[in-house]
Amino acid sequence: MAVLNDEQVMLRDMAREWADHESPVAAFRRLRNAATGVGHDPQAWNSVGQMGWAGVVVPEEYGGSAFGYLSLGLVIEQLGRNLSATPLASTGPAATAIAMGEDEGAKAEWLPRIADGSVIATLAIDEGPVHGDQAYSARVEDGRLSGTKAFVAEGDGAALFVVAATDGLYLVADGEGVSRRTRAMADARSHADVVFDGAPAIRLGGPELTAAIVDRATILITAEMLGMAEAAFATTNDYLKTRVQFGQPLSTFQALQHRMAKQFTELELMRSVVEGALEAIDAGRSDIDQTASLAKAVASETLKLVSREMVQLHGGIGMTDEHDAGLYLKRSAVLEAMWGNAAYHRDRFARLNGY
Repeated sequence: MAVLNDEQVMLRDMAREWADHESPVAAFRRLRNAATGVGHDPQAWNSVGQMGWAGVVVPEEYGGSAFGYLSLGLVIEQLGRNLSATPLASTGPAATAIAMGEDEGAKAEWLPRIADGSVIATLAIDEGPVHGDQAYSARVEDGRLSGTKAFVAEGDGAALFVVAATDGLYLVADGEGVSRRTRAMADARSHADVVFDGAPAIRLGGPELTAAIVDRATILITAEMLGMAEAAFATTNDYLKTRVQFGQPLSTFQALQHRMAKQFTELELMRSVVEGALEAIDAGRSDIDQTASLAKAVASETLKLVSREMVQLHGGIGMTDEHDAGLYLKRSAVLEAMWGNAAYHRDRFARLNGY
């Protein structure tokens, strides 16, 4: 486990308290039932901006706190526990792309607005349903970008897109040459296909920047997956301790104890690799790509295990929409596929290590 400083402990505890009181699972359920089409709660996002969480990885000279990715991961983990519908995991790496980019004007114009939460930014990378090593077909000619990006997270509400093209990474603001079509996904969050047709674009960097930003985005969603897995495990554990069958609590049955022990050990491993990956970013290590694949492979398999066990061990009620188990299972399925599934990242990790 990562060793946290006082500021990080305070940030984590504040995020946990806010999520529990202001953004519980019931709030996400209300958002889903309202079907506004936005995919996130604007009021909750406004609060996130006011608390400074949107600027955790934004440099101080542009209005952020520059606390780093471990700090941002701690916040996202706590929000993930309650399925809080905010675009924080998408805005973070998009802000980093701008900060690491080569255009000083873009930094001055957009980073302060991202830091205060007034602008939602996201990544528009993949062009098909499956993430993997691919040559992007989106092209830029005379400063204008054309191409289609599929399944863009937070694509419905984003005002700013960091887009992967054939020769690198570009920044495109919503407006001229940008259109989007909402994708209805199992998790009831914002996903959209975004079409760029001659949209004005600012170059941020080459393919190496694209790869670096995708790794950071991958690691951040593993932090959300960690929070979800912890919450799903705790909910199931509490249920087994209180549900009585054959005259005794379910938690006294050895077979169920073994299943819970398996989940607990996998969760401990998951926390280790996720926090290790976040620390690798902050330390500027050369193996960020390896830590990203390790974290995503472990996180995908662990969250799948815990979310499915949550449904099964709750019995019949776990199959109903009224219970929260299904919400975790559906979000789990989407996050497992995002930025590559476990099989892809196991293979990538092996290739990065020369196998």
